Amino acid sequence: MIIPFRDEATHLPNLLASIAALNYPESNVSFWFIDDDSQDDSCTIIEELSKKHAIQNVHLLQNKRQSNSPKKDAIVTAISHLKNNWIVTTDADCMLPENWLHMLNQKIVLEQPKMIAAPVTYVEEMSFFKYYQLLDFLSLQGTTIGSFGIKIPFLCNGANLAYQKDAFLDVDGFSGNDTLASGDDVFLLEKFVQKFPDEVVYLKSKDALVKTYAVSTWKAFISQRVRWASKSANYTLYTGKIIGIIVMLMNLLFCVLPLFLFGVFSWKVIVLIVVSKIVLDSVLLLQTLQFTQQKIKPFFIFISGITYPYLTIFIFIKSLFSSYQWKNRTFKK
Repeated sequence: MIIPFRDEATHLPNLLASIAALNYPESNVSFWFIDDDSQDDSCTIIEELSKKHAIQNVHLLQNKRQSNSPKKDAIVTAISHLKNNWIVTTDADCMLPENWLHMLNQKIVLEQPKMIAAPVTYVEEMSFFKYYQLLDFLSLQGTTIGSFGIKIPFLCNGANLAYQKDAFLDVDGFSGNDTLASGDDVFLLEKFVQKFPDEVVYLKSKDALVKTYAVSTWKAFISQRVRWASKSANYTLYTGKIIGIIVMLMNLLFCVLPLFLFGVFSWKVIVLIVVSKIVLDSVLLLQTLQFTQQKIKPFFIFISGITYPYLTIFIFIKSLFSSYQWKNRTFKK
């Protein structure tokens, strides 16, 4: 298991507690924490809590920077030390389900894949801001599950991803996209899909559901989403590009509809388009919320449906021209 981190003293205790609770033979897994120049007590916390929880096979390494992507460099740093052929990645701000590794291992034994993508969700909180982030995030998770279901996968999440080391080396790892700070998951997925189209699978199981946290401020949210959006222009699979264009055009149409209230469209047509979009989006979100076992809040869903297109278009435009902050570093597009 590879876990890159930078200044995660707040979240590491929860991650380490969940690692200690994993239902999996200790001799069959090693834990590789890669420190990306942390300025807090992250390393001390890992060392102390690993001993407190009696977690075996814990390794702490310093990141060896070679590219513009700290996280990709961290993963490569760890891989150079690994003897195991199966790699599992997650993030330092995550909490792992008890039977997570057991479910991944079962998938490996039954289907013999090269890569396994699996679900991620947010820890649910009560505020509208946090719930909006949950819905936004789950829209991507629902799309991910659907894309695997129709055999055209183009999304995954590095907080819950597994792949063979040999296959990683066979596709030349992150080479070709290491100038981009993010994308350690999606760009690698694209390479695996192109090289091993029938050996990339999805583990749809509530027992494999990794949880992480929404950000605390709108500024952090915008920066995070700009970072995610900035890599979309570099997708190599046409599926992701086409679906991204369709989503952007639909959101743009939604945003400009009020301009046509007294022009091209009647108010009835505008209401029909708005309601249709909200209903269709809600169907996807409700199914994903049920799968992730989180509360359905109709009013928040409705308000989010109205807000989402405007924020999405704003973030998309900002991602075309703006740099973004990530882990107290500034990255240019």
